[in-house]
Amino acid sequence: MNDERIIELEIKAAYQEDLLQELNKIVSGQQQQIDRLEATCQMLNERIKSLSVEGGIGENVDEVPPHY
Repeated sequence: MNDERIIELEIKAAYQEDLLQELNKIVSGQQQQIDRLEATCQMLNERIKSLSVEGGIGENVDEVPPHY
């Protein structure tokens, strides 16, 4: 291989390394966002369950309303 080809390959490898690091940052940020969303969903589910137990809501969810 000639020197120009080696330099070209080194440049491509450097660009790929930079791109890989950038993608890693993006994936890491997305995972943090997913973790926050899962925590929020869990909190909301617990809140809904506590409200249904406290207020008696949900006991007759499938019951047909009286006007039918």
